[in-house]
Amino acid sequence: MDYKKVFDRFEDQNGFIKTIARPAIDGSQKAALNRKGNVLYNSGDVEGAKRIFLTTGYSDGLSRVGDYYKSQGRDLDALRMYWIAPDKNKAEPIIMRLSALIQKLMHEEKDHSDE
Repeated sequence: MDYKKVFDRFEDQNGFIKTIARPAIDGSQKAALNRKGNVLYNSGDVEGAKRIFLTTGYSDGLSRVGDYYKSQGRDLDALRMYWIAPDKNKAEPIIMRLSALIQKLMHEEKDHSDE
């Protein structure tokens, strides 16, 4: 079976991106940034909050951004946030659903190649 063909169908989708190390931020700066991120998140600027939470590594904020993405049906984006947070309890159900989907796609590809 040509697994590459299975995944090529999703080539135009955004995949995971490699992240770099977080910048050095002292405790008071981190706390101030996290407060700013919380204000942005609560006011509806989820993307602005996400940028701050990624910079500070604020796991609770990242998990909340993941929850928001999940509520919007953006499971891959949610998984990214849960993975970075890290929030294994929230990531695992998405991983299981995606694993089942990948298995189904591989079986469909195998069935089509047998014809």
